[in-house]
Amino acid sequence: MQLTSSAFDEGAHIPTEHSCDGEDVSPPLAWTDPPAETEAFMLIVEDPDAGNFVHWVLTDIPAAIDDIPAAQGDRIGRPGRNSFGAAGWGGPCPPSGEHRYVFTLYAVSRTIAVGDGASAADARAAMIGHILGEARLTGRYARDG
Repeated sequence: MQLTSSAFDEGAHIPTEHSCDGEDVSPPLAWTDPPAETEAFMLIVEDPDAGNFVHWVLTDIPAAIDDIPAAQGDRIGRPGRNSFGAAGWGGPCPPSGEHRYVFTLYAVSRTIAVGDGASAADARAAMIGHILGEARLTGRYARDG
């Protein structure tokens, strides 16, 4: 599987519109070559430079979907709870310096069924034994000033 974004390349700067300094909308994502047995996808976005601060948990993305348009992810899948304490996308907002944001898409053999507002830990626990494949995309973001 491969995960890409039309907004930024692997290792590149995430545009401001997807951060707390802009509109704070989720970036567009697309993926290819999922395993044939995929029943659903799950997405977790974390900042490893801030102790794996969770920016997005999105479960139960239908298997027929292969892209998420900008600002639409929370309508396509089931949004979980991020580390800001809210459901859905919470864009990059590092307190200082440049941080990495790792988008990990999982292909799973069943829907995750963890319910609305699930944490990344809840989603990961529900996926045990059901992960068929995964793909990663890493972006970077630093605040001005």
